[in-house]
Amino acid sequence: MAALRIIFMGTAELSCASLQALCESPDCEVVGVVTQPDRPKGRDLKRQAPPVKELAVRANLPLLQPESARTGAFLAELGLLQPDLIAVAAYGQILPKGILNLPRFGCLNVHTSLLPKYRGAAPIQWAILNGESETGVTIMKMDVGLDTGDILAQEKMQILPSDDGETLHDRLAVMGAKLLVATIPDYVSGRIQPRPQPAEGVSTAPKIKKQDGRIDWNQPARTIWNRIRGLTPWPGAFAYLPGSPQPQLLKIWRAEIAEATGTPGEILSADKAGVLVGCGHAALRVLELQREGGRRLGAVAFLAGHPLQAGQRLG
Repeated sequence: MAALRIIFMGTAELSCASLQALCESPDCEVVGVVTQPDRPKGRDLKRQAPPVKELAVRANLPLLQPESARTGAFLAELGLLQPDLIAVAAYGQILPKGILNLPRFGCLNVHTSLLPKYRGAAPIQWAILNGESETGVTIMKMDVGLDTGDILAQEKMQILPSDDGETLHDRLAVMGAKLLVATIPDYVSGRIQPRPQPAEGVSTAPKIKKQDGRIDWNQPARTIWNRIRGLTPWPGAFAYLPGSPQPQLLKIWRAEIAEATGTPGEILSADKAGVLVGCGHAALRVLELQREGGRRLGAVAFLAGHPLQAGQRLG
């Protein structure tokens, strides 16, 4: 089979593994890369290139950064590249019908869940937040709906107790890239037939907001533990220590469930074993935390500079 002319559309770090795999595949010729425009980031709001742009520049690939994927001018630019197929991974915009119908083999998407579970922007985070024991990757033929297209291939992955949003993201990115390049030749040759998503088992994974990191100590310790894991590294799980002139934000990076009881939010002990906090059921032992404006520290190092006492309450 002659190498397929591929346009790749992606923006986030998750996308990079798929773009790299396509570049290395003998079945594919990446004729163009589409990513989001550079955006202001950080405290100084300096414009930064998305990770996919940095990879495309290093690989000397033609690059497009439209503000919107819905303009006629952008569709015309894509048409000039004469793609056989468009591959998409974490691009960040919903594609219009004109783009979906442009390549003769359509548009394929790398989605990091076992569809129809967790359609939407944050499937990795919500799988951990909801305490799932497994997740995976779906290669989907895109349609005009939000992650509703026909399934071409799926692969499962166990969610480990040691996983957080970052580690699971990294493993799924690699799995998705491998599954994408393995699926494309079989799909194009007709060895794989798209199959509709099941009507049952549909769930959504809406975009994560910063406030989602706020801990409610009335919840069970396991629920809070999943929140800490699922929202690492962003936005991170956080609580407040009452203080003057204002409460102090504490970001919690790592914790474990402990068999103890106490008033929700109350510090039960703070020693070399960690900071033990009461929850709605059982307790949580905080092992790694960070004061606002400070460094991420293990509990022992944190307590050496910022003592906490049994009886204090976290809000």
